[in-house]
Amino acid sequence: MRNIKLHLMYDGTAYHGWQMQKNVITVQQVVEEGLSKIFGGNRVVVHGCSRTDAGVHARDYVCSFFTEAKIPAEKIPFALNTCMPPDVRATFAEDMPETFHAQFSAKSKIYSYTVLKIDIEKIRYAAALLEGKHDFRTFMSIDATQTVFVKNMYSINVSREGDLITFALHADGYLYNMVRIICGTLVFMGSGVLNYLDMPQVLASLDRRRAGMTAPPQGLVLEKVFY
Repeated sequence: MRNIKLHLMYDGTAYHGWQMQKNVITVQQVVEEGLSKIFGGNRVVVHGCSRTDAGVHARDYVCSFFTEAKIPAEKIPFALNTCMPPDVRATFAEDMPETFHAQFSAKSKIYSYTVLKIDIEKIRYAAALLEGKHDFRTFMSIDATQTVFVKNMYSINVSREGDLITFALHADGYLYNMVRIICGTLVFMGSGVLNYLDMPQVLASLDRRRAGMTAPPQGLVLEKVFY
């Protein structure tokens, strides 16, 4: 039995996120169906590195699966791409030790979020205050079930290209909707809806009501997973 690490990139517009669900199309479903076709009809269970939400995109998404197929790893992406729609592409595959798991072996992830031009200096000031190890419950969806709230935010970089501003967040883990709520809060602070000087109090409150909106999924991209 081989353990394959597979890299994907996808436009999530047409999908209800990564994880398999009933009565809707997901990226996991598309990938598993494609692998089943190239492996002679045998069902393949794929484990993803992250449960991206509906409409969220990925530039370098990692998943893993076990197979007895003999096809060389480097040929799997080409074969798989012939069996998937053009908005989901396999880019690279390699054999890994049996202990590797796309989700549980991950050490950190980078997400980016892009918005139209707002006050970048206010955003940079507020974003810098979120770097480091914190309890991020303020930026967690109220219906989340997670119980470990402290995450290490290695960096939040804010860059501008023309009228577009991109946030790049790198952390060792994320609470449910944490990236989108942080970005929504930074947008509110950059546009004056919230005072950017209040970020320390917002973070320390552990109160979702003190933060800004949950930013729409369309601007969010999973950029990179580190192992």
